[in-house]
Amino acid sequence: MEKVNKNTAALVIIDPQVDFLSPQGSAWPVVGESVVENNTVEHLDQLFAAAKEVGLKVFISPHYYYPTDHEWKHKGTLEEVMHSLPMFDRKSALSLDGFEGSGADWLEQYKPYINDGETVICSPHKVYGPESNDLVLQLRKHGINRAILAGMSANLCVEAHMRELQEQGFITTVVYDATAGGKTPELGDGYAVAVVNFRFIANETVTTEKAVTAILSAE
Repeated sequence: MEKVNKNTAALVIIDPQVDFLSPQGSAWPVVGESVVENNTVEHLDQLFAAAKEVGLKVFISPHYYYPTDHEWKHKGTLEEVMHSLPMFDRKSALSLDGFEGSGADWLEQYKPYINDGETVICSPHKVYGPESNDLVLQLRKHGINRAILAGMSANLCVEAHMRELQEQGFITTVVYDATAGGKTPELGDGYAVAVVNFRFIANETVTTEKAVTAILSAE
């Protein structure tokens, strides 16, 4: 993996939330098998820990739905699924009532990393990519030109973030075993599809082990 510069690189974690990463989450029946196979929860923890140890900036791109979002007149296939489960629901953009421990909340073991006052928590993306939130603005304002990507889910939000950041001129590194994807008989294996696209599009596609080693050696 290419050498990491702490001044211009950042760890970007997408949707590190209960609904995706916990057996209690609403998406677990779809993504759980892939999360377990990839050891995604532990790999994300390792990335968080390494970044915090060396002072590498961390950005979170979360996914939230508010009541008015459920009034959308048309939705894509997986959007329909997410809205119907429901996933990532919050009572409003201005209230955290009911947020703690909900499907929209961070996975408990990540809270010390995310809630440390140093991590940049972006506004929510609404479909898959960062076009509808402030991730790109936040990265640019912090002088970042390289994003090390991980999180959920592989062929949806992670791939969409990778594609948009590539289009925006960022260098992208995808940590392919620190993500996971849905599997259904009707739609297929989303993770397998995503890994192929990561390799075609990203500047680098690496394991968690290699990413952690590079982050810990960052200068």
